[in-house]
Amino acid sequence: MCLKAGFPVAPRAVFSGQVGARLMVVGQAPGSTEQETGRPFNAGSGRRLFEWLREAGLEEVPFRARHYMTSVTKCYPGRAASGSGDRPPTPIEQTLCRPYLQAELRLVSPQVILAVGRLAITTLLDKASPLEAVVGREFERDGRWILPLPHPSGASRWHQLEPNRDRIAVAMRLLRRRLTER
Repeated sequence: MCLKAGFPVAPRAVFSGQVGARLMVVGQAPGSTEQETGRPFNAGSGRRLFEWLREAGLEEVPFRARHYMTSVTKCYPGRAASGSGDRPPTPIEQTLCRPYLQAELRLVSPQVILAVGRLAITTLLDKASPLEAVVGREFERDGRWILPLPHPSGASRWHQLEPNRDRIAVAMRLLRRRLTER
């Protein structure tokens, strides 16, 4: 649910993929382009995410056909008050959308989850952690492997620093290993 004038309204759902997909990508929230197209990770952040996924041997078209992509909140939260970038979803928006994400997790039942960005990481690991402490590591929760990644936004400088690029490369190797396991 999204909030308009303080009341919940049904958004255009922004998710894609297959029930039973082995891998699920969970981002923060759709951007304006994603909300318009109904396709997750469809703009600049998606291009960078798929650059990273190529390091794990995953190409965009087959990836989108085989795996599931969604977000913590289900609609575009709007622009930041500063006018630069999108604002993060409010705690109320997160709470309203939590049952939908939980239902997706039950329905899809992925073995591996890529948690993309701080909000997805915090939501799926149930605690806030510095990106340096979690990117490049994997965590088991409820019989699933969670691999945190930074948000691939062009506004973020975190993923541009050499030690952090190395952490992302480690995460892609872990992802490749998890996807080739039987």
